[in-house]
Amino acid sequence: MGEGVLDAAFARRDGVLHCEDVSAERIAREVGTPTFVYSARVIRERYRRLSSALSGIPHQLHFTLKANSNRAVLTLLRQLGAGADVVSGGELFRAQQAGFAARDILFGGVGKNALELREAVLAGVKLINVESLAELELLSSIAQELGATAAVGLRINPEVLVKTPHAYIATGAKGHKFGIPWDDAMHCAEAALRLPGIELAALDMHLGSQLATVEPYRMGAERIAELAARVTRAGAQLRYVDVGGGLPVSYQSGDPEPDFEGYAAIVGALARETGTELLVEPGRFFVAASGVLLARVLYRKHSGGKDYAIVDAGMNDLLRPSHYDAYHQIDAVRPSGATARLDVVGPVCESGDFLALDREMDDVSPGDLIAVHTAGAYGYVMGSTYNARPRPAEVVVDGPKFAVVTAREQYADLVRLEQSDPVWSDASC
Repeated sequence: MGEGVLDAAFARRDGVLHCEDVSAERIAREVGTPTFVYSARVIRERYRRLSSALSGIPHQLHFTLKANSNRAVLTLLRQLGAGADVVSGGELFRAQQAGFAARDILFGGVGKNALELREAVLAGVKLINVESLAELELLSSIAQELGATAAVGLRINPEVLVKTPHAYIATGAKGHKFGIPWDDAMHCAEAALRLPGIELAALDMHLGSQLATVEPYRMGAERIAELAARVTRAGAQLRYVDVGGGLPVSYQSGDPEPDFEGYAAIVGALARETGTELLVEPGRFFVAASGVLLARVLYRKHSGGKDYAIVDAGMNDLLRPSHYDAYHQIDAVRPSGATARLDVVGPVCESGDFLALDREMDDVSPGDLIAVHTAGAYGYVMGSTYNARPRPAEVVVDGPKFAVVTAREQYADLVRLEQSDPVWSDASC
């Protein structure tokens, strides 16, 4: 199951999987399936581990909402001392609803539109990380119109080649859509220094997710330090360096674990060299291991020499296996002791609807509960109502207590925004 904190939060008692002190069977019985279940203990422990690793370095941890934007999860992290990192106007709204002060919010994202930039300026967020000269110029015009000054970070693409489990989660290599190309970085910095309504306050990088070693951070930090020296000579007064996220999470045996000591040495040196506060944007690291997706086996099926377990959770609930070829450990909540080689598939009418393929695992029968582990990040937030399937419930467990923090969608929710009697506009008038 990976790290000790995960074993401590998700353990068996009398053969039955528990989340902290609550039986998964009880949650499924009272809430139904599919349901995402999150351990508050894991989130607290992950936050404390990273914060402790960076002790002695002036820093702020900003949780990346795109990993899990559930309000209860956000509130827990805010209470621990985290800020927020958002990438859309909707995420800014969610962060504000969860009680984050504007001074604790970073606003990033490669395609922020004019309305979103206006919302960020009006809110007075800590930093707007821009990713192109065109965005910087648009932000300048909006800030002028509002009579405001926007604190800006430049998200630089350091063009560092990194090894990640899937090409989609590498973001810092040359040619990616993310960030300002390295060759354009100084030009954009000079523009930021002369454009009205703009305060160049930070340099930012994000290399990708699931970084197996700290070497990419070392290479990226060297480039950011070099650029920081140049923009400082040009007149910038930098207040922050933002090193993004990327710390790895163990999904299966053999996956890399974070090298906290090596990581802290690199990013701490960057902060000291630039004389700035360090900003870090963990997402997956805080919440992935906190969550399981509970599902129930509907049918068993043998076809084409393969054995299938058809369950009530599918790609619309957890997209990662289909979209990223991601591995999630799957166990029976109450194992029988027998094993089988199974394809675990969902009810969605797509051949790509699977949670595991050719997996040696507990031999499950119709009616059995399964737990899909390490599902606390990029689970519910990437879900959909494809096939008109209502989205699942979300539950937080804290010791012996649990609460439904997102109600299961109902059929009526699927059509709530549709207009039964639309008002037509006549273009001929």
